[in-house]
Amino acid sequence: MNNAYFEIPIPINEPVKEYKEGSAEKENLVNTLNKMKEKPINIPMIIDGKEITTEKKIKITAPHDHNLHLGDFYEGDKSHVKMAIKSAKKAKNNWGSMSWQSRASIFLKAAELIAGPYRSKINASTMLGQSKNIYQAEIDAACEFIDFLNFNASYMEEIYKNQPESSDGIWNRLDYRPLEGYVFAISPFNFTSIAGNLCASPALMGNTVIWKPAYPQIYSAKIIMDVFKEAGLPDGVINLIFVDGPEAGDVIFKDEDFAGLHFTGSTGVFKHLWKEIGDNINFFKSYPRIVGETGGKDFIIAHKSAKAKEVSTAIVRGCFEFQGQKCSAPSRVYIPKSLWGDIKENLLRDIKSIKIGVPDDFSNFINAVIEERAYDKIVSYIEDGKKDKDLELLIGGEHDKSKGYFINPTVFVTSNPKNKLMVEEIFGPVTCIYVYEDNEYNETLKLVDETSPYALTGAIFATEQTAIDKAYKSLEYSAGNFYINDKPTGAVVGQQPFGGGRASGTNDKAGSYLNLLRWVSPRTTKEVYNTPTDYKYPFMDV
Repeated sequence: MNNAYFEIPIPINEPVKEYKEGSAEKENLVNTLNKMKEKPINIPMIIDGKEITTEKKIKITAPHDHNLHLGDFYEGDKSHVKMAIKSAKKAKNNWGSMSWQSRASIFLKAAELIAGPYRSKINASTMLGQSKNIYQAEIDAACEFIDFLNFNASYMEEIYKNQPESSDGIWNRLDYRPLEGYVFAISPFNFTSIAGNLCASPALMGNTVIWKPAYPQIYSAKIIMDVFKEAGLPDGVINLIFVDGPEAGDVIFKDEDFAGLHFTGSTGVFKHLWKEIGDNINFFKSYPRIVGETGGKDFIIAHKSAKAKEVSTAIVRGCFEFQGQKCSAPSRVYIPKSLWGDIKENLLRDIKSIKIGVPDDFSNFINAVIEERAYDKIVSYIEDGKKDKDLELLIGGEHDKSKGYFINPTVFVTSNPKNKLMVEEIFGPVTCIYVYEDNEYNETLKLVDETSPYALTGAIFATEQTAIDKAYKSLEYSAGNFYINDKPTGAVVGQQPFGGGRASGTNDKAGSYLNLLRWVSPRTTKEVYNTPTDYKYPFMDV
Protein backbone atom coordinates (compact mmCIF):
# COMPACT_ATOMS: atom_id res chain seq x y z
CA MET A 1 0.00 0.00 0.00
CA ASN A 2 1.28 3.47 -0.92
CA ASN A 3 1.54 5.71 2.11
CA ALA A 4 3.50 8.52 0.49
CA TYR A 5 3.20 10.85 -2.48
CA PHE A 6 5.81 9.91 -5.05
CA GLU A 7 7.34 12.43 -7.43
CA ILE A 8 8.33 11.61 -11.01
CA PRO A 9 12.00 12.33 -11.77
CA ILE A 10 12.33 15.70 -13.49
CA PRO A 11 12.52 14.92 -17.23
CA ILE A 12 15.42 16.13 -19.35
CA ASN A 13 15.43 16.04 -23.14
CA GLU A 14 17.40 13.07 -24.43
CA PRO A 15 20.76 14.18 -25.91
CA VAL A 16 21.10 13.54 -29.63
CA LYS A 17 24.05 11.28 -30.40
CA GLU A 18 26.28 12.38 -33.28
CA TYR A 19 27.39 9.00 -34.71
CA LYS A 20 30.81 10.29 -35.64
CA GLU A 21 33.24 8.01 -37.40
CA GLY A 22 34.88 5.71 -34.86
CA SER A 23 32.26 6.31 -32.14
CA ALA A 24 30.78 3.42 -30.17
CA GLU A 25 27.24 4.39 -31.14
CA LYS A 26 28.09 4.28 -34.85
CA GLU A 27 29.79 0.90 -34.52
CA ASN A 28 26.79 -0.53 -32.64
CA LEU A 29 24.35 0.88 -35.18
CA VAL A 30 26.27 -0.43 -38.20
CA ASN A 31 26.43 -3.90 -36.65
CA THR A 32 22.69 -3.81 -35.95
CA LEU A 33 21.91 -2.65 -39.49
CA ASN A 34 23.98 -5.46 -40.96
CA LYS A 35 22.28 -8.07 -38.78
CA MET A 36 18.80 -6.81 -39.64
CA LYS A 37 19.56 -6.86 -43.35
CA GLU A 38 20.80 -10.46 -43.18
CA LYS A 39 17.57 -12.17 -42.14
CA PRO A 40 13.91 -11.23 -42.78
CA ILE A 41 11.65 -11.50 -39.75
CA ASN A 42 8.02 -12.51 -39.27
CA ILE A 43 5.88 -9.90 -37.51
CA PRO A 44 2.67 -11.14 -35.87
CA MET A 45 -0.14 -9.07 -34.43
CA ILE A 46 -0.10 -8.82 -30.63
CA ILE A 47 -3.51 -9.30 -29.02
CA ASP A 48 -3.85 -9.96 -25.29
CA GLY A 49 -0.10 -10.45 -25.20
CA LYS A 50 -0.26 -13.32 -27.69
CA GLU A 51 1.34 -13.46 -31.12
CA ILE A 52 -1.39 -13.79 -33.73
CA THR A 53 -0.63 -15.05 -37.23
CA THR A 54 -2.91 -15.48 -40.25
CA GLU A 55 -2.83 -17.07 -43.67
CA LYS A 56 -2.14 -13.70 -45.30
CA LYS A 57 1.50 -12.62 -45.16
CA ILE A 58 2.54 -9.28 -46.63
CA LYS A 59 6.13 -8.65 -47.62
CA ILE A 60 8.09 -5.69 -46.24
CA THR A 61 10.85 -4.26 -48.40
CA ALA A 62 13.05 -1.23 -47.86
CA PRO A 63 11.82 1.91 -49.68
CA HIS A 64 15.36 2.53 -50.93
CA ASP A 65 15.99 -1.02 -52.13
CA HIS A 66 13.21 -3.17 -53.61
CA ASN A 67 15.44 -6.23 -53.26
CA LEU A 68 16.03 -5.79 -49.54
CA HIS A 69 13.48 -8.10 -47.92
CA LEU A 70 13.14 -6.95 -44.31
CA GLY A 71 10.32 -9.21 -43.18
CA ASP A 72 6.68 -10.19 -43.48
CA PHE A 73 3.68 -9.25 -41.39
CA TYR A 74 0.41 -11.10 -40.93
CA GLU A 75 -2.65 -9.17 -42.00
CA GLY A 76 -5.83 -9.70 -40.01
CA ASP A 77 -9.53 -9.08 -40.55
CA LYS A 78 -12.65 -8.16 -38.60
CA SER A 79 -12.35 -11.23 -36.41
CA HIS A 80 -9.00 -9.98 -35.11
CA VAL A 81 -10.47 -6.54 -34.44
CA LYS A 82 -13.13 -8.22 -32.31
CA MET A 83 -10.40 -10.17 -30.50
CA ALA A 84 -8.56 -6.93 -29.79
CA ILE A 85 -11.73 -5.28 -28.46
CA LYS A 86 -12.36 -8.23 -26.16
CA SER A 87 -8.77 -8.06 -24.93
CA ALA A 88 -8.91 -4.31 -24.30
CA LYS A 89 -12.11 -4.68 -22.32
CA LYS A 90 -10.72 -7.56 -20.28
CA ALA A 91 -7.57 -5.66 -19.32
CA LYS A 92 -9.40 -2.43 -18.58
CA ASN A 93 -10.29 -2.76 -14.91
CA ASN A 94 -6.94 -4.02 -13.64
CA TRP A 95 -4.98 -1.52 -15.68
CA GLY A 96 -7.20 1.44 -14.83
CA SER A 97 -7.07 0.65 -11.12
CA MET A 98 -3.29 0.23 -11.05
CA SER A 99 -1.55 3.03 -9.19
CA TRP A 100 -0.45 5.89 -11.39
CA GLN A 101 3.08 5.46 -10.08
CA SER A 102 3.16 1.87 -11.32
CA ARG A 103 1.87 2.85 -14.76
CA ALA A 104 4.46 5.61 -14.90
CA SER A 105 7.19 3.19 -13.90
CA ILE A 106 6.47 0.94 -16.88
CA PHE A 107 6.80 3.74 -19.41
CA LEU A 108 9.81 5.28 -17.67
CA LYS A 109 11.48 1.90 -17.93
CA ALA A 110 10.55 1.77 -21.61
CA ALA A 111 12.31 5.12 -22.08
CA GLU A 112 15.45 3.75 -20.44
CA LEU A 113 15.36 0.64 -22.63
CA ILE A 114 15.17 2.78 -25.77
CA ALA A 115 17.98 5.01 -24.51
CA GLY A 116 20.13 1.95 -23.86
CA PRO A 117 19.87 -1.58 -25.28
CA TYR A 118 17.16 -0.84 -27.83
CA ARG A 119 18.58 2.38 -29.25
CA SER A 120 20.38 0.77 -32.17
CA LYS A 121 17.46 -1.56 -32.89
CA ILE A 122 14.79 1.13 -33.02
CA ASN A 123 17.01 3.48 -35.03
CA ALA A 124 18.04 0.75 -37.45
CA SER A 125 14.45 -0.42 -37.96
CA THR A 126 13.42 3.16 -38.73
CA MET A 127 16.32 3.65 -41.14
CA LEU A 128 15.59 0.45 -43.02
CA GLY A 129 11.80 0.40 -42.89
CA GLN A 130 11.13 4.12 -43.35
CA SER A 131 14.33 5.12 -45.18
CA LYS A 132 15.59 7.72 -42.72
CA ASN A 133 19.19 8.78 -42.43
CA ILE A 134 20.76 8.26 -39.03
CA TYR A 135 20.21 11.81 -37.79
CA GLN A 136 16.53 11.77 -38.71
CA ALA A 137 16.13 8.34 -37.10
CA GLU A 138 18.01 9.38 -33.96
CA ILE A 139 15.94 12.53 -33.34
CA ASP A 140 12.73 10.62 -34.04
CA ALA A 141 12.84 6.96 -33.03
CA ALA A 142 15.20 7.39 -30.12
CA CYS A 143 15.20 10.92 -28.71
CA GLU A 144 11.65 12.10 -29.32
CA PHE A 145 10.16 8.77 -28.27
CA ILE A 146 12.22 8.79 -25.07
CA ASP A 147 11.10 12.36 -24.43
CA PHE A 148 7.44 11.51 -24.99
CA LEU A 149 7.63 8.73 -22.40
CA ASN A 150 9.58 10.69 -19.78
CA PHE A 151 7.76 14.00 -20.12
CA ASN A 152 4.31 12.40 -20.31
CA ALA A 153 4.90 10.71 -16.96
CA SER A 154 5.75 14.09 -15.47
CA TYR A 155 2.70 15.72 -17.10
CA MET A 156 0.51 12.97 -15.65
CA GLU A 157 1.77 13.85 -12.17
CA GLU A 158 1.10 17.53 -12.89
CA ILE A 159 -2.49 16.77 -13.92
CA TYR A 160 -3.22 14.66 -10.86
CA LYS A 161 -1.85 17.39 -8.62
CA ASN A 162 -4.32 19.90 -10.04
CA GLN A 163 -7.05 20.05 -7.39
CA PRO A 164 -9.94 22.46 -6.69
CA GLU A 165 -10.24 24.85 -3.76
CA SER A 166 -12.06 23.74 -0.62
CA SER A 167 -13.95 25.77 1.97
CA ASP A 168 -14.65 25.40 5.70
CA GLY A 169 -16.07 22.01 6.49
CA ILE A 170 -15.85 20.88 2.87
CA TRP A 171 -13.20 18.90 1.01
CA ASN A 172 -13.38 19.21 -2.77
CA ARG A 173 -11.27 16.97 -4.93
CA LEU A 174 -10.84 15.72 -8.47
CA ASP A 175 -9.94 12.26 -9.60
CA TYR A 176 -8.95 11.70 -13.21
CA ARG A 177 -10.60 8.54 -14.39
CA PRO A 178 -9.58 6.80 -17.60
CA LEU A 179 -12.23 6.97 -20.29
CA GLU A 180 -15.14 4.55 -20.00
CA GLY A 181 -14.08 2.19 -22.74
CA TYR A 182 -10.98 1.81 -24.93
CA VAL A 183 -9.02 4.05 -27.28
CA PHE A 184 -8.35 3.36 -30.96
CA ALA A 185 -4.91 4.64 -32.03
CA ILE A 186 -4.08 5.04 -35.72
CA SER A 187 -0.48 6.01 -36.43
CA PRO A 188 1.33 7.23 -39.57
CA PHE A 189 4.39 5.86 -41.37
CA ASN A 190 6.71 8.81 -40.97
CA PHE A 191 7.54 9.01 -37.25
CA THR A 192 8.29 6.04 -35.02
CA SER A 193 8.00 8.31 -31.98
CA ILE A 194 4.52 9.49 -32.96
CA ALA A 195 3.41 5.89 -33.46
CA GLY A 196 4.64 4.98 -30.00
CA ASN A 197 3.11 8.06 -28.39
CA LEU A 198 -0.29 7.62 -30.01
CA CYS A 199 -0.78 4.34 -28.18
CA ALA A 200 1.32 5.04 -25.07
CA SER A 201 -0.15 8.38 -23.96
CA PRO A 202 -3.76 7.10 -23.54
CA ALA A 203 -2.40 3.92 -21.92
CA LEU A 204 -0.35 5.93 -19.44
CA MET A 205 -3.58 7.60 -18.25
CA GLY A 206 -5.15 4.22 -17.50
CA ASN A 207 -6.83 3.43 -20.82
CA THR A 208 -6.50 0.27 -22.85
CA VAL A 209 -5.69 0.69 -26.52
CA ILE A 210 -6.15 -0.92 -29.91
CA TRP A 211 -3.27 0.25 -32.08
CA LYS A 212 -3.29 0.14 -35.88
CA PRO A 213 -0.03 1.42 -37.38
CA ALA A 214 0.40 2.38 -41.02
CA TYR A 215 1.69 -0.66 -42.89
CA PRO A 216 5.02 0.95 -43.90
CA GLN A 217 5.79 1.52 -40.20
CA ILE A 218 5.12 -2.02 -39.01
CA TYR A 219 8.81 -2.96 -39.10
CA SER A 220 9.63 -0.45 -36.34
CA ALA A 221 6.26 -0.95 -34.62
CA LYS A 222 7.45 -4.44 -33.68
CA ILE A 223 10.40 -2.94 -31.80
CA ILE A 224 8.04 -0.63 -29.92
CA MET A 225 5.97 -3.59 -28.75
CA ASP A 226 9.12 -5.51 -27.81
CA VAL A 227 10.16 -2.56 -25.63
CA PHE A 228 6.75 -2.28 -23.96
CA LYS A 229 6.72 -6.00 -23.19
CA GLU A 230 10.19 -5.92 -21.65
CA ALA A 231 9.21 -2.84 -19.64
CA GLY A 232 6.43 -4.88 -17.99
CA LEU A 233 3.30 -3.65 -19.78
CA PRO A 234 0.48 -6.08 -18.90
CA ASP A 235 -1.14 -8.15 -21.62
CA GLY A 236 -4.07 -6.51 -23.35
CA VAL A 237 -3.24 -2.92 -22.46
CA ILE A 238 -1.97 -2.19 -25.98
CA ASN A 239 -3.19 -4.52 -28.70
CA LEU A 240 -1.36 -4.31 -32.03
CA ILE A 241 -3.44 -5.12 -35.12
CA PHE A 242 -2.63 -5.12 -38.84
CA VAL A 243 -6.02 -4.68 -40.42
CA ASP A 244 -7.26 -2.59 -43.33
CA GLY A 245 -8.68 0.70 -42.04
CA PRO A 246 -12.30 0.31 -43.19
CA GLU A 247 -12.36 -3.25 -41.83
CA ALA A 248 -11.24 -2.05 -38.40
CA GLY A 249 -13.51 0.98 -38.39
CA ASP A 250 -16.56 -1.04 -39.34
CA VAL A 251 -16.22 -2.97 -36.09
CA ILE A 252 -14.78 -0.42 -33.66
CA PHE A 253 -17.06 2.47 -34.62
CA LYS A 254 -20.11 0.36 -33.90
CA ASP A 255 -18.99 -0.86 -30.48
CA GLU A 256 -20.56 0.77 -27.43
CA ASP A 257 -17.25 0.88 -25.55
CA PHE A 258 -15.34 2.82 -28.17
CA ALA A 259 -14.26 5.86 -26.15
CA GLY A 260 -11.63 7.73 -28.15
CA LEU A 261 -9.66 8.08 -31.37
CA HIS A 262 -5.99 9.09 -31.30
CA PHE A 263 -4.99 9.76 -34.90
CA THR A 264 -2.15 11.11 -36.99
CA GLY A 265 -2.48 10.95 -40.76
CA SER A 266 -4.14 12.63 -43.69
CA THR A 267 -6.82 15.27 -43.37
CA GLY A 268 -9.13 13.39 -45.73
CA VAL A 269 -9.00 10.18 -43.69
CA PHE A 270 -9.50 12.07 -40.42
CA LYS A 271 -12.57 13.87 -41.76
CA HIS A 272 -13.98 10.54 -42.94
CA LEU A 273 -13.42 8.96 -39.53
CA TRP A 274 -14.97 11.93 -37.74
CA LYS A 275 -18.05 11.65 -39.94
CA GLU A 276 -18.27 7.90 -39.38
CA ILE A 277 -18.04 8.38 -35.62
CA GLY A 278 -20.72 11.06 -35.79
CA ASP A 279 -23.02 8.89 -37.87
CA ASN A 280 -22.67 6.11 -35.29
CA ILE A 281 -23.02 8.31 -32.21
CA ASN A 282 -26.04 6.39 -30.92
CA PHE A 283 -23.96 3.23 -30.62
CA PHE A 284 -21.61 4.61 -27.97
CA LYS A 285 -21.87 4.61 -24.20
CA SER A 286 -20.21 8.04 -24.06
CA TYR A 287 -19.21 10.76 -26.48
CA PRO A 288 -15.88 9.63 -27.94
CA ARG A 289 -12.82 11.85 -27.67
CA ILE A 290 -11.53 12.60 -31.16
CA VAL A 291 -7.93 13.77 -31.25
CA GLY A 292 -6.12 14.20 -34.55
CA GLU A 293 -3.04 15.76 -36.08
CA THR A 294 -3.41 15.78 -39.84
CA GLY A 295 -1.95 17.52 -42.88
CA GLY A 296 0.00 20.69 -43.43
CA LYS A 297 0.91 23.21 -46.09
CA ASP A 298 3.56 24.81 -44.01
CA PHE A 299 5.23 28.08 -44.87
CA ILE A 300 8.33 30.17 -44.62
CA ILE A 301 8.02 33.90 -45.17
CA ALA A 302 11.05 36.14 -45.21
CA HIS A 303 11.01 39.88 -44.64
CA LYS A 304 13.46 42.15 -46.48
CA SER A 305 15.41 42.48 -43.23
CA ALA A 306 16.09 38.74 -43.04
CA LYS A 307 19.53 37.21 -43.57
CA ALA A 308 19.68 35.34 -46.87
CA LYS A 309 21.87 32.44 -45.69
CA GLU A 310 19.64 31.78 -42.70
CA VAL A 311 16.59 31.64 -44.95
CA SER A 312 18.16 29.38 -47.58
CA THR A 313 19.46 26.97 -44.92
CA ALA A 314 15.99 26.79 -43.37
CA ILE A 315 14.50 26.02 -46.79
CA VAL A 316 16.96 23.21 -47.52
CA ARG A 317 16.69 21.61 -44.10
CA GLY A 318 12.99 22.21 -43.58
CA CYS A 319 11.85 21.19 -47.06
CA PHE A 320 14.13 18.25 -47.75
CA GLU A 321 15.05 16.48 -44.50
CA PHE A 322 13.41 13.05 -44.55
CA GLN A 323 12.44 13.75 -48.16
CA GLY A 324 9.87 16.34 -47.11
CA GLN A 325 7.74 13.61 -45.51
CA LYS A 326 7.03 15.62 -42.40
CA CYS A 327 3.67 17.23 -41.82
CA SER A 328 5.68 20.28 -40.69
CA ALA A 329 7.84 20.53 -43.83
CA PRO A 330 7.55 23.96 -45.53
CA SER A 331 6.35 23.38 -49.08
CA ARG A 332 5.50 27.05 -49.77
CA VAL A 333 7.97 29.88 -49.38
CA TYR A 334 7.59 33.66 -49.73
CA ILE A 335 10.74 35.63 -50.51
CA PRO A 336 11.15 39.43 -50.93
CA LYS A 337 12.59 40.45 -54.29
CA SER A 338 15.61 42.17 -52.76
CA LEU A 339 16.79 38.91 -51.15
CA TRP A 340 15.90 36.54 -53.95
CA GLY A 341 19.21 36.79 -55.81
CA ASP A 342 21.29 35.74 -52.80
CA ILE A 343 18.82 33.12 -51.61
CA LYS A 344 18.58 31.63 -55.10
CA GLU A 345 22.36 31.39 -55.35
CA ASN A 346 22.57 29.70 -51.93
CA LEU A 347 19.81 27.22 -52.75
CA LEU A 348 21.37 26.18 -56.04
CA ARG A 349 24.78 25.70 -54.44
CA ASP A 350 23.48 23.75 -51.43
CA ILE A 351 21.03 21.53 -53.30
CA LYS A 352 23.62 20.63 -55.95
CA SER A 353 25.87 19.38 -53.14
CA ILE A 354 23.23 17.09 -51.59
CA LYS A 355 23.89 13.36 -51.83
CA ILE A 356 20.98 10.98 -52.37
CA GLY A 357 20.92 7.25 -51.66
CA VAL A 358 20.54 4.51 -49.05
CA PRO A 359 20.34 5.49 -45.36
CA ASP A 360 23.19 3.23 -44.25
CA ASP A 361 25.56 5.34 -46.34
CA PHE A 362 25.97 8.08 -43.74
CA SER A 363 27.05 10.67 -46.31
CA ASN A 364 23.56 10.75 -47.87
CA PHE A 365 21.32 13.64 -46.87
CA ILE A 366 18.25 12.41 -48.77
CA ASN A 367 16.93 8.87 -48.98
CA ALA A 368 13.84 7.31 -50.59
CA VAL A 369 10.19 8.25 -50.22
CA ILE A 370 8.13 5.67 -48.42
CA GLU A 371 6.31 3.68 -51.12
CA GLU A 372 5.25 3.58 -54.76
CA ARG A 373 1.87 5.23 -54.19
CA ALA A 374 3.55 8.20 -52.52
CA TYR A 375 6.26 8.28 -55.19
CA ASP A 376 3.70 8.39 -58.02
CA LYS A 377 1.72 11.18 -56.32
CA ILE A 378 4.79 13.35 -55.77
CA VAL A 379 6.07 12.74 -59.29
CA SER A 380 2.69 13.76 -60.73
CA TYR A 381 3.06 17.17 -59.03
CA ILE A 382 6.57 17.52 -60.44
CA GLU A 383 5.63 16.55 -63.99
CA ASP A 384 2.52 18.75 -63.97
CA GLY A 385 4.65 21.58 -62.64
CA LYS A 386 7.11 21.28 -65.52
CA LYS A 387 4.21 21.97 -67.92
CA ASP A 388 2.62 24.79 -65.90
CA LYS A 389 3.12 28.26 -67.42
CA ASP A 390 2.95 29.80 -63.95
CA LEU A 391 5.93 27.77 -62.76
CA GLU A 392 9.66 27.73 -63.38
CA LEU A 393 11.66 24.65 -62.37
CA LEU A 394 14.62 26.11 -60.49
CA ILE A 395 16.37 22.84 -59.65
CA GLY A 396 15.61 19.14 -59.36
CA GLY A 397 12.68 17.36 -60.96
CA GLU A 398 14.57 14.08 -61.49
CA HIS A 399 13.15 10.84 -60.14
CA ASP A 400 13.76 7.11 -60.43
CA LYS A 401 11.98 4.12 -58.89
CA SER A 402 13.88 1.32 -60.59
CA LYS A 403 15.80 0.36 -57.44
CA GLY A 404 14.17 2.53 -54.76
CA TYR A 405 11.70 5.40 -54.63
CA PHE A 406 14.15 8.24 -55.15
CA ILE A 407 13.13 11.82 -55.94
CA ASN A 408 15.64 14.63 -56.16
CA PRO A 409 15.01 17.75 -54.08
CA THR A 410 12.88 19.96 -56.29
CA VAL A 411 12.26 23.71 -56.20
CA PHE A 412 9.75 25.58 -58.34
CA VAL A 413 9.30 29.34 -58.56
CA THR A 414 5.79 30.60 -59.28
CA SER A 415 4.32 33.83 -60.56
CA ASN A 416 0.93 32.79 -59.18
CA PRO A 417 0.75 32.66 -55.36
CA LYS A 418 -2.44 30.57 -55.61
CA ASN A 419 -0.88 27.90 -57.84
CA LYS A 420 -1.75 24.39 -56.63
CA LEU A 421 1.87 23.86 -55.57
CA MET A 422 1.31 26.70 -53.08
CA VAL A 423 -2.05 25.31 -51.91
CA GLU A 424 -2.05 21.50 -51.88
CA GLU A 425 -0.12 19.22 -49.55
CA ILE A 426 2.51 17.26 -51.52
CA PHE A 427 4.35 15.41 -48.73
CA GLY A 428 7.59 14.96 -50.57
CA PRO A 429 10.84 16.76 -51.43
CA VAL A 430 9.12 19.51 -53.41
CA THR A 431 8.69 23.17 -52.52
CA CYS A 432 7.42 26.23 -54.34
CA ILE A 433 8.68 29.80 -53.96
CA TYR A 434 6.78 33.01 -54.59
CA VAL A 435 8.89 36.16 -54.94
CA TYR A 436 7.04 39.26 -53.79
CA GLU A 437 7.77 42.97 -54.02
CA ASP A 438 9.45 44.29 -50.88
CA ASN A 439 6.73 46.88 -50.30
CA GLU A 440 4.01 44.19 -50.38
CA TYR A 441 4.92 42.52 -47.09
CA ASN A 442 1.53 43.13 -45.46
CA GLU A 443 -0.32 41.88 -48.53
CA THR A 444 1.89 38.80 -48.62
CA LEU A 445 1.12 38.02 -44.98
CA LYS A 446 -2.54 38.05 -45.97
CA LEU A 447 -1.71 35.62 -48.79
CA VAL A 448 0.04 33.31 -46.34
CA ASP A 449 -2.99 33.30 -44.07
CA GLU A 450 -5.61 32.76 -46.77
CA THR A 451 -3.92 30.52 -49.36
CA SER A 452 -4.09 27.16 -47.62
CA PRO A 453 -6.78 25.41 -45.54
CA TYR A 454 -4.06 24.08 -43.22
CA ALA A 455 -2.60 25.65 -40.10
CA LEU A 456 0.12 23.41 -38.71
CA THR A 457 3.54 25.13 -38.79
CA GLY A 458 5.08 28.27 -40.20
CA ALA A 459 8.12 30.49 -39.87
CA ILE A 460 8.97 34.17 -40.19
CA PHE A 461 12.53 35.32 -40.91
CA ALA A 462 13.35 38.94 -40.12
CA THR A 463 15.70 41.10 -38.08
CA GLU A 464 13.27 44.03 -37.74
CA GLN A 465 11.10 43.47 -34.68
CA THR A 466 8.18 45.40 -36.15
CA ALA A 467 8.09 42.96 -39.07
CA ILE A 468 8.15 40.00 -36.67
CA ASP A 469 5.35 41.51 -34.58
CA LYS A 470 3.28 42.12 -37.68
CA ALA A 471 3.67 38.52 -38.81
CA TYR A 472 2.96 37.22 -35.31
CA LYS A 473 -0.39 39.04 -35.22
CA SER A 474 -1.39 38.59 -38.87
CA LEU A 475 -0.68 34.86 -38.81
CA GLU A 476 -2.30 34.19 -35.43
CA TYR A 477 -4.40 31.30 -36.71
CA SER A 478 -2.16 30.26 -39.60
CA ALA A 479 0.01 27.90 -37.57
CA GLY A 480 -0.25 25.99 -34.31
CA ASN A 481 3.56 25.95 -34.12
CA PHE A 482 5.09 29.30 -35.11
CA TYR A 483 8.82 29.80 -35.53
CA ILE A 484 10.80 33.03 -35.54
CA ASN A 485 14.10 32.83 -37.43
CA ASP A 486 14.11 29.04 -37.54
CA LYS A 487 12.79 26.34 -39.85
CA PRO A 488 9.23 25.20 -39.00
CA THR A 489 10.22 21.58 -38.33
CA GLY A 490 11.80 19.74 -35.42
CA ALA A 491 9.49 20.44 -32.47
CA VAL A 492 11.03 19.22 -29.22
CA VAL A 493 8.92 17.56 -26.52
CA GLY A 494 8.65 19.78 -23.45
CA GLN A 495 9.73 22.82 -25.47
CA GLN A 496 7.39 23.14 -28.45
CA PRO A 497 4.16 21.17 -27.89
CA PHE A 498 3.04 20.10 -31.35
CA GLY A 499 -0.24 20.49 -33.20
CA GLY A 500 -2.23 22.77 -35.48
CA GLY A 501 -5.72 23.99 -36.21
CA ARG A 502 -7.97 24.44 -39.24
CA ALA A 503 -7.53 21.43 -41.53
CA SER A 504 -4.37 20.40 -39.66
CA GLY A 505 -6.12 18.85 -36.70
CA THR A 506 -7.60 19.38 -33.28
CA ASN A 507 -4.45 21.07 -31.88
CA ASP A 508 -4.32 18.91 -28.76
CA LYS A 509 -0.56 19.38 -28.53
CA ALA A 510 1.29 16.11 -28.42
CA GLY A 511 4.15 16.29 -25.97
CA SER A 512 2.24 18.28 -23.37
CA TYR A 513 -0.28 17.87 -20.56
CA LEU A 514 -2.95 19.17 -22.95
CA ASN A 515 -2.94 15.91 -24.91
CA LEU A 516 -3.06 13.75 -21.79
CA LEU A 517 -6.12 15.63 -20.53
CA ARG A 518 -8.07 14.24 -23.48
CA TRP A 519 -7.61 10.70 -22.19
CA VAL A 520 -9.20 11.21 -18.77
CA SER A 521 -12.72 11.86 -17.54
CA PRO A 522 -12.46 13.99 -14.37
CA ARG A 523 -14.82 13.34 -11.48
CA THR A 524 -15.56 15.98 -8.86
CA THR A 525 -16.12 14.84 -5.29
CA LYS A 526 -17.50 17.11 -2.58
CA GLU A 527 -17.28 15.78 0.96
CA VAL A 528 -19.13 17.70 3.67
CA TYR A 529 -18.19 17.35 7.36
CA ASN A 530 -21.09 19.31 8.91
CA THR A 531 -24.10 18.19 6.93
CA PRO A 532 -27.22 20.45 7.17
CA THR A 533 -30.19 19.04 9.06
CA ASP A 534 -32.73 21.80 8.41
CA TYR A 535 -34.07 22.72 4.99
CA LYS A 536 -34.69 26.35 6.02
CA TYR A 537 -32.23 29.13 5.13
CA PRO A 538 -31.52 32.15 7.38
CA PHE A 539 -33.30 34.58 5.05
CA MET A 540 -36.54 32.78 5.82
CA ASP A 541 -36.52 33.86 9.50
CA VAL A 542 -38.85 36.91 9.53
